[in-house]
Amino acid sequence: MRLTRYFLPVLKENPAEAQIVSHRYMLRAGMIKQQAAGIYSWLPLGYRVLRRIEQIVHEEQQKAGHIPLLMPTLQPADLWRESGRYDDYGEEMLRITDRHKRDMLYGPTNEEMITDIFRAHVESYKQLPLTLYHIQWKFRDEVRPRFGVMRGREFLMKDGYNFDLTYEDAIHAYNRHMVSYLRTYERMGLQAIPMRAASGPIGGDNTHEFLVLASTGESEVFYDSAITSLKFGDRVVDFDDRAECAKIVEEWTTPYARTDETHDVALFHEIPAERQKTSRGIEVGQIFYFGTKYSEPMGATVVTPDGNRVPVHMGSHGIGVSRLLGAIIEASHDDKGIIWPEGVTPFPVGIVNLKQGDGAADAACEAIEKALLAKGLEPLYDDRDERAGAKFATMDLIGLPWRITVGPRGLAAGKVELTSRRTGESEEMSPEAAVARIAEIYAGV
Repeated sequence: MRLTRYFLPVLKENPAEAQIVSHRYMLRAGMIKQQAAGIYSWLPLGYRVLRRIEQIVHEEQQKAGHIPLLMPTLQPADLWRESGRYDDYGEEMLRITDRHKRDMLYGPTNEEMITDIFRAHVESYKQLPLTLYHIQWKFRDEVRPRFGVMRGREFLMKDGYNFDLTYEDAIHAYNRHMVSYLRTYERMGLQAIPMRAASGPIGGDNTHEFLVLASTGESEVFYDSAITSLKFGDRVVDFDDRAECAKIVEEWTTPYARTDETHDVALFHEIPAERQKTSRGIEVGQIFYFGTKYSEPMGATVVTPDGNRVPVHMGSHGIGVSRLLGAIIEASHDDKGIIWPEGVTPFPVGIVNLKQGDGAADAACEAIEKALLAKGLEPLYDDRDERAGAKFATMDLIGLPWRITVGPRGLAAGKVELTSRRTGESEEMSPEAAVARIAEIYAGV
């Protein structure tokens, strides 16, 4: 992509309304534009990252055997009356009346609708286990929307729902989701710690939140520092193996890690003092097991092997897709701008032409661009007629992990400069070697 043909409305100054780093940098980097309180348009750069995060979520959900679908944003209120949540949910729910005077709502979550789909089409235990999920826009009418996409009113979320015959089956689904979430976050360059949490209006006794440690987090968290050394890595998981999934969950949930809502002071003080840590955390996902909370009142039942009809056991599992952008920036930035991990970057590499209009520099940049495209990697080529300092500032602000700098002096020696955004280290090499290095880096992403 040529920057002269792209829509990237960067800002030089910090917007006054932005209180935290991610909000400031998303506005300055031209990723979002506020349309109303807590409601944003996603501009091209932000939209690219949003779609990359969404793709990782899809890939990891389907590796775990979960099936995608898409449910609507608007839901009939009668479904929520069946579950008993319509009046209980509170003012966060946006309630709507259509032209036929039917009560509707803009979905804050989808437990009722997915249960309705299940009961209409599933009759027998032979059709279980079943996990369905979608990635869809949600709306919760926050009293004080703030911090950009971190606490907006409209947000993109992955929510999945498991249906199982027994408690044991449902707990395996719970464990399967925790494992898939650990893989998902690590692919995005995040360490998201599973913490025992409160269930809130979703309901249920078994629940963990996934939190990214950051000073701007909305939750106070208490944890054993041993958990921060855990890495999922590239281990291959058999998601049908109950023992394997349970062992991974045990590994990640044995070290103490809780939000302030479930903090147990006595248990915390059993940890060696040097490992007792407190911080702030950003919630980026949550998993629940809630049994028959929805299936029983809504009649989501199956026929068992002995001919009886029983309500299914269910769970709900969410990832804040749009919120993840803010969390990644909060966890990965410096005073110059964003530092995207390779897994979610909008472009894998930026090309900076130090002397636009110079025949040799232009030709070299175009050759590098073409070579990268041939390897399936789309660079962002800054072909503007701007001074070098302005080009570097833009690249630093938008946070691409790698930059290839091309100038007449280096080309005279057959070299370009490859720079890591994270470390700031640069290395001179041939254009062909720079392309090969970038291709090697992204081969495993």
